[in-house]
Amino acid sequence: MKRREVTFLIIALTLGAVLGGVVGDIVGTFLPAGAAKTVFTKSIQIGFSPVKVDFYAVSFTFGLTFKINFMSVLFVLLVIIYFRWWYL
Repeated sequence: MKRREVTFLIIALTLGAVLGGVVGDIVGTFLPAGAAKTVFTKSIQIGFSPVKVDFYAVSFTFGLTFKINFMSVLFVLLVIIYFRWWYL
């Protein structure tokens, strides 16, 4: 696998996760209360909360959190299927 293909895959997976999360949130806001709304709006957050280190003149904030919902997982799977179909 070429370096260009790996870069494309990483960017495509990231964009798929982001766009899937946005689409899931948008679809979830328009659905009536019920199981379908729960599936689209429920998300799991993985990571650690931001830690702030504050010096007198300089301040650093460290943190990383992933918010995963149904649509982001679905979009990532679609990107993987597309990648396998197109590049293999």
